[in-house]
Amino acid sequence: MNGRNMMVRETDSLSEARIFSRKKRRWGLLCLLFGSLALSAQNFVWKAGVHSFFDNEEYAGSAVQTPQTMAGVHLVPQVGVAWNGKHRVFAGVDALKEFGTDRVLDAASLLAYYEYEGRYFDFRMGAFPRQEVLDRYPRMFFQDSIAYYRPVMTGLSWEYHRKHGYAHVWLDWTGRQTTEKRETFFIGWSGRYNLGVFYGQHFGYMYHFAKRKNPPLPDPLHDNGLIWTSLGVDWASKTSFEKLELNVGWSAGAERNRDGDNAWHVAHGLLSELKVEYKGLGLFNTYYRGGAQQRFYAQYGNALYWGDSFYRTKEYNRTDLYVNFFKTPVVNVKLVVSFHWAERNLYNEQTLCASFDLDNLQKKKAPRYEYIWDGWFKPASSRSEGGL
Repeated sequence: MNGRNMMVRETDSLSEARIFSRKKRRWGLLCLLFGSLALSAQNFVWKAGVHSFFDNEEYAGSAVQTPQTMAGVHLVPQVGVAWNGKHRVFAGVDALKEFGTDRVLDAASLLAYYEYEGRYFDFRMGAFPRQEVLDRYPRMFFQDSIAYYRPVMTGLSWEYHRKHGYAHVWLDWTGRQTTEKRETFFIGWSGRYNLGVFYGQHFGYMYHFAKRKNPPLPDPLHDNGLIWTSLGVDWASKTSFEKLELNVGWSAGAERNRDGDNAWHVAHGLLSELKVEYKGLGLFNTYYRGGAQQRFYAQYGNALYWGDSFYRTKEYNRTDLYVNFFKTPVVNVKLVVSFHWAERNLYNEQTLCASFDLDNLQKKKAPRYEYIWDGWFKPASSRSEGGL
């Protein structure tokens, strides 16, 4: 290549560099301008949560459960932007510190999601807090430890709600396929319709437990479905109780191993709930009788089943007696003593949960929660002044 051609190419390169630099500055100014306009139309929003749990499970002698103590604290900071009063984008982290470990953090999960809250519709997509969308589901579907150790849901949630009820569908993608990890995901649906004090409700999901990529050994593919439909009566609005509700319904778990007999194995059962809460004191009783659920638990354990393992028995009753020491939109402190009747034995469990949640979102003011002990610690003069 001669010198002239080299000079021409150098000149062309310098010209292209100047043109690119000018374009870059223009794009930068445009981005700054649009960014400023966007921020002027948006609001900075934030959430901050601290969620502590101590769960002591005394299941010694059980063939379906393992005695253990789970304890830790979640720190959940989030920041984002909101616009038009309905749209929000959040980013944050859910950081877990377990009690008694030597690590600074035991787990951390990214939070990053879009959220829409309208008059009749709610929608989320991304990585968002699980309990915000699945807290209605019974323990037959999701045991307590899921909230402790799988607090983030990755997928989407859509809910339609009106005065008389709601309809909800969701997707949780729990495993991306690799040579070491299975592809796994949940598809779920639920709903409720109220008619006066009576109501009907339904919960369901399907869990797809697929193969790993190019598995070196046999790697069976499983499908695991579970539904529960019930009818109930809710008297709370007619009384001074915060909760006064009873429902009874039919449940069915359907499972198959596609690489085995490929037949659906269905376990039917009756499932009922009783909920009573009055001024800080409460009772929540769940009773199940029917076919044993979680047919393939011996092979896969909690990797395949996220529900309570007590439902592997044919009869199970759980009674929760609890005290709400604080119950506000910001602070909640709850002590629960649970009795589990299964396998012809009585087991017990004690749980203490304390949570603090604060944000700058505009919400309707919640009515003050009343406690049965509100007047116990007031001076006698104060009680007499308000008595007549």
